[in-house]
Amino acid sequence: MRKSLIFILASFGMLSAAGSAMAQQAAPDCPATPVVPPEWSAWATPAAVAAVAEEKNLSSADIGVGTASKVALLPTPSVHYIVAPEKPGGTVSKGGLVRFSIEKAGTYRVALGSGAWIDVLEGGQPLESVAHGHGPDCSGIRKMVDFPLKAGVHILQIAANGTPDVTVMVTPVP
Repeated sequence: MRKSLIFILASFGMLSAAGSAMAQQAAPDCPATPVVPPEWSAWATPAAVAAVAEEKNLSSADIGVGTASKVALLPTPSVHYIVAPEKPGGTVSKGGLVRFSIEKAGTYRVALGSGAWIDVLEGGQPLESVAHGHGPDCSGIRKMVDFPLKAGVHILQIAANGTPDVTVMVTPVP
């Protein structure tokens, strides 16, 4: 019985090691320059935008739909979120507020170059996302979240980012 138990535990250890090795091999070997599909070509040339810490300053923090923005973020403790993020991050994380306008109602995708937490607000209320995913391999797009949006101005709250900036792009879902 003892030998059987040792064999089982040793086999489990080998399977765990094999699983770890397979997981490490699954990551693609990406070139230094991100490779983006044609529908995401704007991702490669983001415009600089500074996030703001308060709703009253949002007029200076517009991002366009269909264009990428490299958003400079603020230390989390200085950001006054309109709605408390579910995952605000710690005192060393970065975040901020930006806004964007939708001309036609539909489902829109928010793509991020990091795993930051986002909320899209419509009329001051957070919206439920309808889909989550990852960007294409080697594109630099780490996270994509889809939201059903009405025409009008929307606020994007970014929280829990580990770096002082993040690339963001909002596009209609085909």
